[in-house]
Amino acid sequence: MTSFHALGLSDHTLAAVASCGFSTPTPIQARSIPAVLMGRDVLGSAQTGTGKTASFTLPMIDILSSGRAKAKMPRSLILTPTRELAIQVADSFQQFSQNHALTTALIIGGVGFSDQNAKLDRGVDVLIATPGRLLDHIERGKILLNDVKILVIDEADRMLDMGFIPDVERIVGRLPKIRQTLFFSATLDDTIYKIADSFVINPKIIEISPESRSADTVAQFAAHTTARQKRETLIRLLRQEQVATAFIFCNRKRDISSLTGALRKAGFAAQSLHGDMTQEARNAALSQFKGGEVNLLVASDVAARGIDIEAVSHVFNYDVPMNPEDYIHRIGRTGRAGKSGRAFVLVAGEDDNKGLLAIEAMIGKAVAVVGGKGGAGNSAPKANGAANAKATSNGKSPSATHKKSSPSASHAKPAKSANRGSGGRGGRMSRPPRPPRISRRPLNRQELPSPKDCSGDNFSDSQHTPAFLRDS
Repeated sequence: MTSFHALGLSDHTLAAVASCGFSTPTPIQARSIPAVLMGRDVLGSAQTGTGKTASFTLPMIDILSSGRAKAKMPRSLILTPTRELAIQVADSFQQFSQNHALTTALIIGGVGFSDQNAKLDRGVDVLIATPGRLLDHIERGKILLNDVKILVIDEADRMLDMGFIPDVERIVGRLPKIRQTLFFSATLDDTIYKIADSFVINPKIIEISPESRSADTVAQFAAHTTARQKRETLIRLLRQEQVATAFIFCNRKRDISSLTGALRKAGFAAQSLHGDMTQEARNAALSQFKGGEVNLLVASDVAARGIDIEAVSHVFNYDVPMNPEDYIHRIGRTGRAGKSGRAFVLVAGEDDNKGLLAIEAMIGKAVAVVGGKGGAGNSAPKANGAANAKATSNGKSPSATHKKSSPSASHAKPAKSANRGSGGRGGRMSRPPRPPRISRRPLNRQELPSPKDCSGDNFSDSQHTPAFLRDS
């Protein structure tokens, strides 16, 4: 089994990793860290909750440990689609860089410009930003990007969903041509490959656990109900399951407040989290949830990625997600770090049944059914009735029926995000997404041979200075 000591990280960084309680790298970390240390561009994908953030923050800390930042000229840039993910990345840097004198700045909407400008004027090694707010600073002349040595584009598929790829292209156009680019996405389909082709050069391709499969640590259930009985069904499930902590996901932000109020009236400690809240209110809601003041967080998909809380016992999909891939990210909030979790989806009506079939087709298995209308949990879990009935009538297996009757992730049109603009400029809603400007070069999903000076297994083997650092 690989250890962090075998990856080529410095003693100072290894000490910080150990102090945070980590001893064994995850697969995405074990494969990414050596490649990043050797200066390779990386095109990486891994299932949510597998430690992608540390796979780039740890080697970046060692690479940036030499050199000094200049005023308004950050040495590295990390772009994320949401404020929450940006905050998580900043927290990760602070934890792992405790033995290094590296400075960071967080550029996100909902926070005053003055504090952000003060940090930038002193010079920062690591700039973590959402695209919209970063463009605001660039247009005001507060940031110069011509000294960026490392670019990280995190959650690229979410960037695409939220319409941020054109903004990312504008930002990248201001960066030096000679740089290291680390491009991470939960999925690597043809569209993501084409977008990545505009940013990376001969990348190390690292793909761990395709995102179309849900984590084995999460037990999944469906509760059939009606639109009028959804709240009662959810409340029955919450009481029956003896929930410790849970995310409850809604598709529409307007439903979050009303559901939160109904849960409080029923005696539950619940709080809301969605993209229209101020950053201060969002931080307060997360703090209450993490601190145990409330144990239910009713959220939009702004919380489906970028919030890493290990001890969440349950996830409830109050609404079937409009995009099947969002289901994977939602239930990925539980069953993290090897712990087990339970996820429920409430199915009310024919449209929800179709959505459930699409989810089952994507994850490759039927979701067990628990009692819904007649009282949650009064019957043992069983295979999805809608899927089985359809399969039986056709004389085919459920999985075969799903493939025929359900839109797959690769053929379905991307759903419009209910939270578009959560990382936008000053809290304003972002423009509708435009088709990404895609490279005209032929699509190549095959990894090319590595450069001669990057052919070892780790940084110690290669002992070279990457081109993007040679002018430091």
